[in-house]
Amino acid sequence: MELRLGALAADIEYATIAAWRKQEGDSVTAGEPIVEIETDKVTEEVEAPVGGTLAEIVAIEGDEVKVGGLLAVIEEPA
Repeated sequence: MELRLGALAADIEYATIAAWRKQEGDSVTAGEPIVEIETDKVTEEVEAPVGGTLAEIVAIEGDEVKVGGLLAVIEEPA
């Protein structure tokens, strides 16, 4: 499953990856915070939408990501 940056507020188009709480290969649980993002107005945690393994981190710390942009890929159990 692709983890994408969701809409934050009507006037916010981009966010910066502040810190990953999980690394590639780590297990994640649905609802668990896995990455922190920052805008000029707020810092927020992004939660895993599903449980599984964090298979690939696409946006690294310091990257600016557009709303809807790909953050990571979570591999769900078979």
